Amino acid sequence: MDSPPPDCHPDSIVLSFRVPKEQAGLRLDRFLSLRIPRLSRTRANEIVRACARFPDGRRRRASDRVREGEVVLIVRPPMNEPPTPRHYGVLYEDDDVVVVDKPAGLPMHPSATYHRNTLQKLLERDFGDDAPTYCHRLDRETSGIVVCSKHIAAEVALKKCFERREVGKRYVAIARGELASDRGVVELAMKNADDDGPHVRMVLAEDGLHARTEYEVLERREGASLVSLHPETGRQHQLRVHLAALGHPIVGDKLYGPEGVQPFLDAIDEGLTPALLRRLVHPRHALHAATIELPHPRTGALLRVEARLPWDLERLWASPAAALGGTPVCSPEQLLEQP
Repeated sequence: MDSPPPDCHPDSIVLSFRVPKEQAGLRLDRFLSLRIPRLSRTRANEIVRACARFPDGRRRRASDRVREGEVVLIVRPPMNEPPTPRHYGVLYEDDDVVVVDKPAGLPMHPSATYHRNTLQKLLERDFGDDAPTYCHRLDRETSGIVVCSKHIAAEVALKKCFERREVGKRYVAIARGELASDRGVVELAMKNADDDGPHVRMVLAEDGLHARTEYEVLERREGASLVSLHPETGRQHQLRVHLAALGHPIVGDKLYGPEGVQPFLDAIDEGLTPALLRRLVHPRHALHAATIELPHPRTGALLRVEARLPWDLERLWASPAAALGGTPVCSPEQLLEQP
Protein backbone atom coordinates (compact mmCIF):
# COMPACT_ATOMS: atom_id res chain seq x y z
CA MET A 1 0.00 0.00 0.00
CA ASP A 2 1.58 3.30 -1.13
CA SER A 3 2.08 6.25 1.24
CA PRO A 4 1.75 9.81 -0.06
CA PRO A 5 5.02 11.52 -1.06
CA PRO A 6 6.40 14.35 1.10
CA ASP A 7 4.35 17.57 1.23
CA CYS A 8 1.16 15.74 0.17
CA HIS A 9 -1.90 15.37 2.38
CA PRO A 10 -1.53 12.20 4.51
CA ASP A 11 -4.95 10.99 3.35
CA SER A 12 -4.20 11.49 -0.34
CA ILE A 13 -5.10 8.67 -2.71
CA VAL A 14 -1.96 7.27 -4.31
CA LEU A 15 -2.03 5.25 -7.54
CA SER A 16 1.23 3.67 -8.67
CA PHE A 17 2.16 2.32 -12.10
CA ARG A 18 5.44 0.51 -12.79
CA VAL A 19 6.82 1.11 -16.30
CA PRO A 20 7.37 -2.11 -18.29
CA LYS A 21 10.18 -2.42 -20.81
CA GLU A 22 7.88 -2.15 -23.83
CA GLN A 23 6.51 1.24 -22.70
CA ALA A 24 9.81 2.84 -21.71
CA GLY A 25 10.45 6.13 -23.51
CA LEU A 26 6.81 7.14 -23.86
CA ARG A 27 5.60 10.55 -22.80
CA LEU A 28 4.10 10.40 -19.32
CA ASP A 29 0.60 11.39 -20.47
CA ARG A 30 0.71 8.76 -23.22
CA PHE A 31 1.87 6.12 -20.75
CA LEU A 32 -0.94 6.97 -18.34
CA SER A 33 -3.60 6.85 -21.07
CA LEU A 34 -2.44 3.31 -21.90
CA ARG A 35 -2.47 2.16 -18.28
CA ILE A 36 -5.94 3.44 -17.37
CA PRO A 37 -8.70 2.06 -19.62
CA ARG A 38 -10.97 4.57 -21.38
CA LEU A 39 -8.74 7.50 -20.35
CA SER A 40 -8.31 9.95 -23.22
CA ARG A 41 -4.94 11.53 -23.99
CA THR A 42 -6.37 14.95 -23.12
CA ARG A 43 -7.69 13.77 -19.78
CA ALA A 44 -4.40 11.96 -19.07
CA ASN A 45 -2.55 15.22 -19.71
CA GLU A 46 -4.81 17.02 -17.22
CA ILE A 47 -4.29 14.34 -14.57
CA VAL A 48 -0.50 14.42 -15.00
CA ARG A 49 -0.36 18.18 -14.62
CA ALA A 50 -2.55 18.10 -11.52
CA CYS A 51 -1.51 14.88 -9.80
CA ALA A 52 1.72 13.29 -11.11
CA ARG A 53 4.61 13.28 -8.63
CA PHE A 54 8.09 11.92 -8.18
CA PRO A 55 8.62 9.82 -5.01
CA ASP A 56 10.27 12.82 -3.35
CA GLY A 57 7.13 14.91 -3.91
CA ARG A 58 8.27 16.99 -6.91
CA ARG A 59 5.68 17.51 -9.61
CA ARG A 60 6.03 15.88 -13.01
CA ARG A 61 5.33 17.19 -16.51
CA ALA A 62 3.21 15.56 -19.18
CA SER A 63 6.17 15.64 -21.56
CA ASP A 64 8.44 13.65 -19.22
CA ARG A 65 9.72 10.40 -20.74
CA VAL A 66 9.14 7.35 -18.54
CA ARG A 67 11.97 4.90 -17.83
CA GLU A 68 11.84 1.13 -17.58
CA GLY A 69 11.21 -0.03 -14.02
CA GLU A 70 10.37 3.35 -12.52
CA VAL A 71 7.14 3.82 -10.61
CA VAL A 72 4.83 6.59 -11.75
CA LEU A 73 2.83 8.10 -8.88
CA ILE A 74 -0.55 9.76 -9.30
CA VAL A 75 -1.50 11.53 -6.08
CA ARG A 76 -5.15 12.58 -5.82
CA PRO A 77 -6.47 14.75 -3.00
CA PRO A 78 -8.58 13.00 -0.35
CA MET A 79 -12.09 12.11 -1.47
CA ASN A 80 -15.12 13.27 0.46
CA GLU A 81 -16.49 9.74 0.67
CA PRO A 82 -19.96 8.85 1.94
CA PRO A 83 -19.76 7.10 5.32
CA THR A 84 -19.79 3.29 5.32
CA PRO A 85 -19.37 0.59 7.97
CA ARG A 86 -15.71 0.25 8.98
CA HIS A 87 -15.86 -3.33 10.18
CA TYR A 88 -16.36 -6.89 8.95
CA GLY A 89 -16.48 -10.29 10.60
CA VAL A 90 -14.13 -13.23 10.05
CA LEU A 91 -16.07 -16.48 9.68
CA TYR A 92 -13.20 -18.81 8.76
CA GLU A 93 -9.44 -18.47 8.30
CA ASP A 94 -6.47 -20.72 7.55
CA ASP A 95 -3.17 -20.35 5.67
CA ASP A 96 -4.93 -20.24 2.28
CA VAL A 97 -8.36 -18.73 2.76
CA VAL A 98 -10.18 -16.15 4.83
CA VAL A 99 -13.98 -15.95 4.63
CA VAL A 100 -15.44 -12.66 5.83
CA ASP A 101 -18.92 -11.46 6.71
CA LYS A 102 -19.37 -8.16 4.84
CA PRO A 103 -21.81 -5.69 6.40
CA ALA A 104 -24.49 -4.03 4.31
CA GLY A 105 -23.37 -0.68 2.90
CA LEU A 106 -19.69 -1.54 2.54
CA PRO A 107 -18.49 -1.50 -1.11
CA MET A 108 -16.15 -4.24 -2.25
CA HIS A 109 -13.57 -2.16 -4.11
CA PRO A 110 -12.60 1.46 -4.86
CA SER A 111 -14.70 3.39 -7.36
CA ALA A 112 -15.42 6.95 -8.37
CA THR A 113 -17.36 7.38 -5.11
CA TYR A 114 -15.47 5.20 -2.65
CA HIS A 115 -11.77 4.67 -2.05
CA ARG A 116 -10.76 4.10 1.56
CA ASN A 117 -14.23 3.04 2.70
CA THR A 118 -14.17 -0.35 0.95
CA LEU A 119 -13.69 -3.97 1.94
CA GLN A 120 -10.44 -4.04 -0.04
CA LYS A 121 -8.99 -1.14 1.97
CA LEU A 122 -10.18 -2.61 5.28
CA LEU A 123 -8.40 -5.87 4.43
CA GLU A 124 -5.25 -3.88 3.63
CA ARG A 125 -5.63 -2.07 6.95
CA ASP A 126 -5.79 -5.34 8.89
CA PHE A 127 -3.46 -7.60 6.86
CA GLY A 128 -0.96 -5.11 5.41
CA ASP A 129 0.68 -5.41 1.99
CA ASP A 130 -0.20 -9.13 1.75
CA ALA A 131 -3.91 -8.48 2.21
CA PRO A 132 -6.26 -11.25 1.01
CA THR A 133 -7.88 -10.90 -2.40
CA TYR A 134 -11.64 -11.42 -2.72
CA CYS A 135 -12.60 -14.05 -5.31
CA HIS A 136 -16.18 -12.94 -6.03
CA ARG A 137 -18.35 -9.92 -5.33
CA LEU A 138 -21.46 -8.79 -3.54
CA ASP A 139 -23.46 -5.64 -4.19
CA ARG A 140 -22.71 -2.81 -1.75
CA GLU A 141 -26.08 -3.21 -0.02
CA THR A 142 -25.96 -7.01 0.15
CA SER A 143 -24.54 -8.41 3.38
CA GLY A 144 -22.85 -11.72 4.03
CA ILE A 145 -20.17 -14.12 2.89
CA VAL A 146 -17.17 -13.13 0.80
CA VAL A 147 -14.41 -15.68 0.12
CA CYS A 148 -10.87 -14.27 -0.07
CA SER A 149 -7.55 -15.91 -1.01
CA LYS A 150 -4.30 -15.38 0.89
CA HIS A 151 -1.90 -16.11 -1.99
CA ILE A 152 -1.85 -16.46 -5.78
CA ALA A 153 -2.22 -20.25 -5.93
CA ALA A 154 -5.31 -20.11 -3.73
CA GLU A 155 -6.73 -17.21 -5.75
CA VAL A 156 -6.36 -19.12 -9.02
CA ALA A 157 -7.94 -22.27 -7.57
CA LEU A 158 -10.85 -20.45 -5.97
CA LYS A 159 -11.66 -18.35 -9.01
CA LYS A 160 -11.68 -21.49 -11.16
CA CYS A 161 -14.24 -22.98 -8.76
CA PHE A 162 -16.50 -19.98 -9.28
CA GLU A 163 -16.01 -20.03 -13.06
CA ARG A 164 -16.85 -23.75 -13.22
CA ARG A 165 -19.91 -23.29 -10.97
CA GLU A 166 -18.47 -25.66 -8.38
CA VAL A 167 -19.58 -23.31 -5.61
CA GLY A 168 -22.88 -23.74 -3.80
CA LYS A 169 -24.34 -20.43 -2.66
CA ARG A 170 -27.46 -19.78 -0.62
CA TYR A 171 -28.94 -16.37 0.05
CA VAL A 172 -31.77 -15.29 2.32
CA ALA A 173 -34.11 -12.47 1.37
CA ILE A 174 -37.17 -10.77 2.82
CA ALA A 175 -39.64 -10.32 -0.02
CA ARG A 176 -42.79 -8.26 -0.25
CA GLY A 177 -45.99 -10.29 -0.08
CA GLU A 178 -46.56 -13.94 0.73
CA LEU A 179 -45.39 -16.26 -2.04
CA ALA A 180 -48.06 -18.80 -2.96
CA SER A 181 -45.72 -21.75 -3.62
CA ASP A 182 -43.47 -23.20 -0.94
CA ARG A 183 -40.70 -23.76 -3.47
CA GLY A 184 -40.03 -23.35 -7.15
CA VAL A 185 -37.60 -22.41 -9.91
CA VAL A 186 -37.30 -19.16 -11.84
CA GLU A 187 -35.57 -19.58 -15.19
CA LEU A 188 -35.64 -16.27 -17.03
CA ALA A 189 -32.88 -14.80 -19.20
CA MET A 190 -31.54 -11.33 -18.40
CA LYS A 191 -29.49 -8.55 -19.94
CA ASN A 192 -28.46 -4.97 -19.22
CA ALA A 193 -31.21 -2.44 -19.85
CA ASP A 194 -30.59 -0.51 -23.07
CA ASP A 195 -32.99 2.34 -22.30
CA ASP A 196 -32.24 5.72 -20.74
CA GLY A 197 -32.49 4.40 -17.17
CA PRO A 198 -29.66 3.51 -14.79
CA HIS A 199 -26.97 1.58 -16.65
CA VAL A 200 -26.64 -0.93 -13.80
CA ARG A 201 -30.23 -2.13 -14.19
CA MET A 202 -30.96 -5.58 -15.59
CA VAL A 203 -34.12 -6.56 -17.47
CA LEU A 204 -35.70 -9.81 -18.54
CA ALA A 205 -35.02 -10.56 -22.20
CA GLU A 206 -35.34 -13.65 -24.36
CA ASP A 207 -32.03 -12.78 -26.02
CA GLY A 208 -30.31 -12.26 -22.66
CA LEU A 209 -28.02 -14.52 -20.65
CA HIS A 210 -29.47 -17.68 -19.17
CA ALA A 211 -30.31 -17.31 -15.47
CA ARG A 212 -31.78 -19.89 -13.11
CA THR A 213 -32.74 -19.56 -9.45
CA GLU A 214 -34.21 -22.12 -7.06
CA TYR A 215 -36.20 -20.74 -4.14
CA GLU A 216 -37.85 -22.04 -0.99
CA VAL A 217 -40.12 -20.12 1.36
CA LEU A 218 -38.82 -20.49 4.91
CA GLU A 219 -41.63 -18.57 6.59
CA ARG A 220 -44.52 -16.22 5.83
CA ARG A 221 -45.45 -13.36 8.12
CA GLU A 222 -47.60 -10.21 7.95
CA GLY A 223 -47.46 -9.59 4.21
CA ALA A 224 -43.86 -10.68 3.73
CA SER A 225 -41.90 -13.87 3.01
CA LEU A 226 -38.54 -15.08 4.26
CA VAL A 227 -37.06 -16.81 1.22
CA SER A 228 -34.02 -19.04 0.72
CA LEU A 229 -32.47 -18.56 -2.72
CA HIS A 230 -30.01 -20.77 -4.60
CA PRO A 231 -28.64 -19.15 -7.77
CA GLU A 232 -27.47 -21.80 -10.23
CA THR A 233 -26.06 -19.03 -12.43
CA GLY A 234 -24.39 -15.84 -11.29
CA ARG A 235 -25.85 -12.96 -13.27
CA GLN A 236 -25.77 -9.39 -12.02
CA HIS A 237 -28.78 -8.68 -9.77
CA GLN A 238 -30.16 -12.13 -10.63
CA LEU A 239 -31.96 -12.79 -7.35
CA ARG A 240 -33.43 -9.32 -7.19
CA VAL A 241 -34.72 -9.49 -10.77
CA HIS A 242 -36.13 -13.01 -10.40
CA LEU A 243 -38.04 -12.26 -7.20
CA ALA A 244 -39.42 -9.09 -8.78
CA ALA A 245 -40.50 -11.19 -11.78
CA LEU A 246 -42.52 -13.37 -9.38
CA GLY A 247 -44.28 -10.23 -8.16
CA HIS A 248 -42.47 -10.31 -4.83
CA PRO A 249 -39.57 -7.83 -4.97
CA ILE A 250 -37.06 -7.72 -2.14
CA VAL A 251 -37.95 -5.26 0.60
CA GLY A 252 -35.92 -2.06 0.28
CA ASP A 253 -34.88 -2.61 -3.34
CA LYS A 254 -34.33 0.76 -5.02
CA LEU A 255 -34.16 -0.62 -8.57
CA TYR A 256 -36.64 -3.48 -8.74
CA GLY A 257 -39.26 -2.58 -6.14
CA PRO A 258 -42.91 -1.62 -6.78
CA GLU A 259 -41.93 1.91 -7.90
CA GLY A 260 -39.37 0.72 -10.44
CA VAL A 261 -36.20 2.80 -10.74
CA GLN A 262 -37.62 6.01 -9.24
CA PRO A 263 -36.31 5.38 -5.68
CA PHE A 264 -32.84 4.78 -7.13
CA LEU A 265 -32.95 8.11 -8.99
CA ASP A 266 -34.37 9.93 -5.95
CA ALA A 267 -31.58 8.51 -3.76
CA ILE A 268 -28.97 9.84 -6.21
CA ASP A 269 -30.56 13.29 -6.34
CA GLU A 270 -31.48 13.80 -2.68
CA GLY A 271 -29.99 10.96 -0.66
CA LEU A 272 -31.98 8.59 1.51
CA THR A 273 -34.41 11.14 2.93
CA PRO A 274 -36.95 10.18 5.63
CA ALA A 275 -39.72 10.32 3.01
CA LEU A 276 -37.82 8.00 0.66
CA LEU A 277 -37.03 5.63 3.52
CA ARG A 278 -40.74 5.36 4.33
CA ARG A 279 -41.42 4.43 0.71
CA LEU A 280 -38.62 1.85 0.63
CA VAL A 281 -39.43 0.63 4.18
CA HIS A 282 -35.80 -0.40 4.77
CA PRO A 283 -32.50 1.49 4.14
CA ARG A 284 -31.07 -1.29 1.96
CA HIS A 285 -32.37 -4.25 0.00
CA ALA A 286 -33.02 -7.12 2.39
CA LEU A 287 -30.65 -9.69 0.85
CA HIS A 288 -27.98 -11.68 2.69
CA ALA A 289 -25.37 -14.17 1.45
CA ALA A 290 -25.95 -16.83 4.11
CA THR A 291 -24.09 -20.03 3.13
CA ILE A 292 -21.30 -21.06 0.79
CA GLU A 293 -19.84 -24.48 -0.05
CA LEU A 294 -16.75 -24.99 -2.20
CA PRO A 295 -13.65 -27.19 -2.48
CA HIS A 296 -10.76 -26.02 -0.34
CA PRO A 297 -8.06 -24.64 -2.71
CA ARG A 298 -5.28 -26.76 -1.15
CA THR A 299 -6.92 -29.96 0.10
CA GLY A 300 -10.01 -30.21 -2.09
CA ALA A 301 -12.10 -31.00 0.98
CA LEU A 302 -15.54 -29.42 1.14
CA LEU A 303 -15.44 -26.06 2.92
CA ARG A 304 -18.83 -24.92 4.21
CA VAL A 305 -19.32 -21.56 5.90
CA GLU A 306 -22.46 -19.90 7.23
CA ALA A 307 -23.21 -16.28 8.16
CA ARG A 308 -26.16 -15.64 10.41
CA LEU A 309 -28.84 -13.14 9.43
CA PRO A 310 -27.59 -9.65 10.36
CA TRP A 311 -29.28 -7.63 13.05
CA ASP A 312 -31.08 -5.25 10.70
CA LEU A 313 -32.80 -8.10 8.83
CA GLU A 314 -33.63 -9.88 12.08
CA ARG A 315 -35.28 -6.67 13.27
CA LEU A 316 -37.11 -6.26 9.96
CA TRP A 317 -38.36 -9.84 10.01
CA ALA A 318 -39.53 -9.46 13.61
CA SER A 319 -41.99 -6.78 12.49
CA PRO A 320 -42.45 -6.66 8.70
CA ALA A 321 -45.97 -5.26 8.94
CA ALA A 322 -44.74 -2.13 10.70
CA ALA A 323 -42.08 -1.54 8.05
CA LEU A 324 -44.44 -2.23 5.15
CA GLY A 325 -46.89 0.16 6.76
CA GLY A 326 -44.35 2.99 6.52
CA THR A 327 -42.61 2.73 9.89
CA PRO A 328 -39.02 1.65 9.15
CA VAL A 329 -37.40 -0.44 11.88
CA CYS A 330 -33.85 0.71 11.08
CA SER A 331 -32.19 3.99 10.08
CA PRO A 332 -29.30 4.49 7.64
CA GLU A 333 -27.15 5.74 10.52
CA GLN A 334 -27.71 2.52 12.47
CA LEU A 335 -26.35 0.48 9.56
CA LEU A 336 -23.00 2.23 10.00
CA GLU A 337 -22.61 1.04 13.57
CA GLN A 338 -20.87 -2.10 14.77
CA PRO A 339 -23.63 -4.69 15.42
